[in-house]
Amino acid sequence: MKLIKNGLVYTMTKDEAEHLNLLIDGSVFVKVEPHIEPEADWEVIDAAGMNIYPGFIDAHSHLGMQESSIGFEGQDTNEMTDILTPHLRGIDGINPMDITFKEAALGGVTTVGTGPGSANVLGGTFCAIKTVGHRVDDMVINDCVAMKCAFGENPKRCYKDKNNFSRMSTAAKLREMLIKAKEYDEKKQAAKGNPCKMPKWDMKLEALLPVIHKEIPLKAHAHQANDIFTAIRITKEFDVRMTLEHVTDGALIAEELAQEKDFMLAVGPSLHSRSKFECKNLDFNAPAVLSNAGIPISIITDAPVVPQQYLAMCAGLAVQAGMKPIEALKAITINPARHLGVDHRVGSIEVGKDADLVIVDGNPFEILDTVSMVFVNGERVTE
Repeated sequence: MKLIKNGLVYTMTKDEAEHLNLLIDGSVFVKVEPHIEPEADWEVIDAAGMNIYPGFIDAHSHLGMQESSIGFEGQDTNEMTDILTPHLRGIDGINPMDITFKEAALGGVTTVGTGPGSANVLGGTFCAIKTVGHRVDDMVINDCVAMKCAFGENPKRCYKDKNNFSRMSTAAKLREMLIKAKEYDEKKQAAKGNPCKMPKWDMKLEALLPVIHKEIPLKAHAHQANDIFTAIRITKEFDVRMTLEHVTDGALIAEELAQEKDFMLAVGPSLHSRSKFECKNLDFNAPAVLSNAGIPISIITDAPVVPQQYLAMCAGLAVQAGMKPIEALKAITINPARHLGVDHRVGSIEVGKDADLVIVDGNPFEILDTVSMVFVNGERVTE
C-alpha cells in the first residue's frame, strides 16, 4: 500500500482542488479522503506543498510509431502503398523501447492515444496505451479505440499521382468504403451463420464493422473549416460516430461547432510552424475560443510534431491565449480520457481508477516549475 498525503489534489471530479490523501493498493486508488491514518507497513509519501493531478493524457499522438533519431527504419505511421488501409492496427507499429516513451512519462504524460498518420483516406486503428512498459501488449488499455480517416491536404498530396487528386475524391473513397461495409454487414446478417450464404471474407470491410456498428468512432484528421464540415456531413449521412482531430480553423467556426453536440474535438498541435496551407490559421487561439464557446476539447501534441512531454506546456500556452486554467487542465486529463473512451480507467483521481499521478512543485503549465514525481499504475516512474 502507498499513501500520498498532504498534497493539494485536482481530482477532476470537481473544478476546485482539495487537500486530500490518496491510498493506492497495487495499481488502483482505494481511498481518496481528507484524512487517512497510515499503517506501519505502508509506504508514505509526503506531498506537502505540492500539487497533484491525474496522469496527463494525449488523445492524438503517434508515440512509438515514428521513432526518435532515425528515418525510414523507424517510420511506421503511414502505409504508403494503399490509400485505403482500415485493416491496419496501430498497435502493430509501436516500439515501446523508444526513448520518447520515457520522456513522455517523466513529463507527466501517462496515457496516449497513438496510431496511424494521415496519408491515407482510411489509415487503420488507434489504440490507447500507458507510456510505461517494454511490451505493448502489457501497456494497452484498449487496442482499438478509433478508426483513423483523413481529409484535406495530406491524402491529396500523398496520392496525387495515384488516383486521388482532389478533396472530392477523398470524400468519395470514404463513402464508397462505408457503403461497401454496410452492404457486407447486411449480407453477413442475412446469412445467419450459414457458410454457403456468407459473403466472401474481406479483411478491410471486417475492420470497418465496428465503425458501422458505432462501437468505435472514425478519428477524422481535418484542419480546414471546409474539411471539418465535410467530415461532419459524411458522419451524418452514414449514421456513424466521429471525433474531429486538429480543428485548426476551429476559432473561425466555433459557433457552428458548438451546435454539433455529438463531436468531440482534439485540438492541435499548435506549437509548430505553419507547415502547409491548411495550417495558415494555426495558433493557440483555437483551443481557447472553442473552450470558451462551451465545447469540451482535448489539447494534443500530435507527437512527434510536438515532443510528447510538452503536452502540459501546450495547455499553458492555451491559457495564455485566453483559455480558462481549469478547462485547460481538463483538456489534458478527463476530456481526452472521454475522447478515447477510457475514462473508466484514467483521467481523474477516483476510487477504483488506475493510480496514474503527476506531482508538481508548482504549476504544470509553467515552464520553470518542475514535475517532481510521476506514478503509472501505482508505480513511480524513474529515470
